[in-house]
This record gives sequence, C-alpha cells and structure tokens, in this order.
Amino acid sequence: MSRMLQTDAQVIVVGAGPGGAGAAYHLARQGVDVALLEKAEFPREKVCGDGLTPRAVHQLVRMGIDTTAPGWKRNRGLRFVSRGRTLELDWPQSGRFPGYGLTRTRHDFDQILAEHAVAAGARLHTRTKATTPLLDAGGRVVGVSAVGPDGQPMDFTAPLVIAADGVAGRLALAVGISRLEKRPVGTAVRRYFHSPAKHQDPYLESWLDLRRPDGRVLPGYSWIFPMGDGRVNVGLGVLNDSRTGSMETRTMLTTWLARTPEEWGLRSEENADGPLRGAALPMGFNRLPHYRNGLMLIGDAGGMVNPCNGEGITYAMESGELAADIAAQALARNAGASRERALERYPSEMEARLGRYYRLGCAFSALMARPSFTSLVTQNAVRSPRAMRFMVRLLSNLTDSPSADAMDHIINTMIRLTPSGSGGKTTNRPRSA
Repeated sequence: MSRMLQTDAQVIVVGAGPGGAGAAYHLARQGVDVALLEKAEFPREKVCGDGLTPRAVHQLVRMGIDTTAPGWKRNRGLRFVSRGRTLELDWPQSGRFPGYGLTRTRHDFDQILAEHAVAAGARLHTRTKATTPLLDAGGRVVGVSAVGPDGQPMDFTAPLVIAADGVAGRLALAVGISRLEKRPVGTAVRRYFHSPAKHQDPYLESWLDLRRPDGRVLPGYSWIFPMGDGRVNVGLGVLNDSRTGSMETRTMLTTWLARTPEEWGLRSEENADGPLRGAALPMGFNRLPHYRNGLMLIGDAGGMVNPCNGEGITYAMESGELAADIAAQALARNAGASRERALERYPSEMEARLGRYYRLGCAFSALMARPSFTSLVTQNAVRSPRAMRFMVRLLSNLTDSPSADAMDHIINTMIRLTPSGSGGKTTNRPRSA
C-alpha cells in the first residue's frame, strides 16, 4: 500500500488532550501551520477526576474558553474529610488565579479544546494514530509515521514534533528518553455515580484517610467531585511506593464507598454509570529531557503531573502553551544552530518554572510514603483551618509572585530554597547509531 506524504506542516502535535489541543491552539494563534493528530474520534472517554483547580481555570481563560456555557460546573473550594472530621475551605483569592474551580467530564472537555484549536487555524486529524517518529540521517525527528482512519499508512513531516501522547510516552521512548525510576508515580481509578444528593455540591470533596482493606492509611486521597448533571465523579489516587505494600485499587474504592452515607447513593451498583477505569499518574518530571533533537514533550508524556496533588490537566496546558511560544519563536529563525538554541530554551524554562516546586513535591511524596507520617497527617489535617489553607495553596500551587501575603511569602521562600536540579540541562545529544 502506498504511503501518503504530508509535508506542509510546521509543527506536528501528537495527542489532542488538554496539552496537545492547547499547544495547537497557541501555535495556530501565532500563525504557525500545525497538524494535530488524535488516535481516537471525539467525543471519547478519558480516565480523569474531572476536577479543575483555579490554576487550570486560568489556562482555560487564556484560551478564550467560555466556562459559563452549559456543561461547566463551578465550585467554590474544597471539603476535606479525615478521621470523622470535616473542614470546608474556599479557594484562595489571588491576583493571578480566579477564586473558583470547575468540573467538566473529559467525554467532551478535550473535544471543546480541540475544536477551539481548529477555530484558531489548526488542522485536526482524528482516528489517526502516530506509531513511530521519522528521523533524518542525523537522528533528528522530522515527523511521524501514522495509521489513518481507514488503516492507510501516512507520513506527517515537519521541522518540529510535540509529543502529547500521554503516560506511555511512545515517541519519547523511540528516541531514547526513558522514565526516571526514582521519580514518583501514582495510580488513580474513577467511576461515575448518579447522586441527586451530591451532584450540585458547591465543594470538591476529598477524603484524606484512604485505607487499605487491612486498615493501613495510604499516601493518597479519595474524592467526590460534583458534575452538576445528576452525577458525581468518585475515585481515588494513591502513590505507588514499596513501603505502602501491595494495593488493590478496586477493592479500596469499594471499601471507601461503603463508608459514605447511604443517602448519597454511592454504595449501590444500580447507581453506577459506566465501568471503573484507571490510569497511571507520571509525576515530578519523571521523563527527561523535555526536548531532544526536534521532539518536545508536554504533559503526561513529560511526566508533568503535580507530585503534591496528582493534578495533570493544568500542567499539560501550561507546558503546551510554553512549548508553542518557544516553537513559534524558534521557527521564525533559519534552520540550524540558531533555531536549535531557541528550542533548547524549552527544557530550561520548564525547569525554571516548575523544577524546584516539583522537587519539593517529590520530597513531600516521599514523606507521605512513610506510614507513620501519613497517619500523623490524617489525624491532624482538618483540626487547623489556617494550616489547611496553607496546604491548599502549597499543594495546589496557588501562590502569587511577588507574594501577596505572608502565606505566599513562606511558600515562595520554601520553593526558592529547594535545591535546583538538572531538569533543564540534560543532554540533547542524539543517540549513537
């Protein structure tokens, strides 16, 4: 079968999730000819908690998404439950981030962002699965091979490829960028339930005393996120660590749901809407470097989930916007050393923006993997509203810079004093033949 050669794109973005769609949108807005490849057809399901913090809302606003339209459910803050105690906290008011969060099912969330990218000028190819990167004689990525909607082999070529292909990171692995084993990885599962009692709740609810069936408290949390359409998204996320022992997430979810009030409707299989689904959470820059020889990594492909709270959408969108801005500037230069210097700004800038914060988060995750520390946190977490307000700002990365108040100042100082790493300095040299 003959191959179809596409040569007119300046950038190929692989994966039309929040990061890929966001990158394509920002590229198209700057006049870059971008092809956005998505292996599925919209609408499609995606494993996610569906909760969006004010930091994520900030990114949606930057894209011009109308979050007042039908289907968006606004929330005012977080409700924490631990050891029989409950504490409600509104999202912090900030000069940078709005004082509210959102929920929206991923069934159409990604589609909305992808259509926004198309409206800006991106070319969307659904049911098109990228299989391998195309390399030139020097080992530089110059496109991708793909399989089209009818099984047609296709080659998409471009001076730059942005990998937004998720946790598996197949494009990254193909050019020798492997996962860093010492960085944290989590596991999350979620399911929808019909719940008239909870679907309009103004708070995202998190239960901090997540336990194994034998009673051991685990580093993670379970959640009930109201969708506003008669349903809630319920699930749990847990840090994978040898010190926590083996975990059966399906059993843990069932055990936790049995603790919820019967009138919420979360104990009954009859109220379930769809199957239980799970996914891995690649945290703390667990795949580096974020740029090598014509390939940029964003979102889960670059291991960019926040190690403090398991939030991924925000950082996929932020990295997508940054990658787009740097790519547009680089492509305005002639091919060669000058363009390459511009592209190498991307891993350095990602490191500057999030490297210290993520290392602080990895240290926090390591502490949470200690059963004694986890037990202490869950026993005392909701006793002090002031302490929990501090933790919300820290773990959700919701501070102003320069600092707006004492809490911002303390958190920003903690981040600044965290040792720097080599996330932006990892070699970009091609592999030997």
